[in-house]
Amino acid sequence: MAAVPPPTEKVELIERTVAFQGYFRVARYLFRHTLYQGGLSGEVKREVFERGQAAAVLPYDPVRDEVVLIRQFRAGSYAAGRHPWGWETVAGIIEDGETPEDVARREAVEEAAVTITDLLPMSSVVLSPGACSETCTSFLGRTDTTGVGGIFGLEAENENILVKVVPFAEARAMLDRNECDNAVAVMALQWLALHRDDVRNCWC
Repeated sequence: MAAVPPPTEKVELIERTVAFQGYFRVARYLFRHTLYQGGLSGEVKREVFERGQAAAVLPYDPVRDEVVLIRQFRAGSYAAGRHPWGWETVAGIIEDGETPEDVARREAVEEAAVTITDLLPMSSVVLSPGACSETCTSFLGRTDTTGVGGIFGLEAENENILVKVVPFAEARAMLDRNECDNAVAVMALQWLALHRDDVRNCWC
């Protein structure tokens, strides 16, 4: 699902070094790239936040027309001066040997105690291409929301996750009220708004 670049757009990597390694990694890149008027740019130095590649899933019950959203503390939102709890989709980092589909199913169980029976691909995006290498592949996941909800997460990872079943109409209204400011969740809910009738015809 990645975008195909024009054949004239190319990058020459000169050097890559690790500038910082902690819970996350920051790498320093030195490169040149082609110019639209021809030739190459000068040497460009950029620090890139390397978090890994992620997968996300929006659990959806097509019969009850409900989605499952989660809420947890986010340090990035806090550092940005926003309220550090927001409504999100289920998501996680893709580990070695895993596919995005594997992660979507695993994280649905770990974060929301939800079993996904079918997956539909929605999007694959670079979350902040100017400064971060993280991509996120998102899916719509078919589930039964009967009895879903509560507080979950892995205690070993200090996760404290509120899980809530939301009627789709209310989730759509949350977008209009700007109550959902997580980029992946916004894209997922907008995708469902565009394709909901087709999904329900297929899954119901």
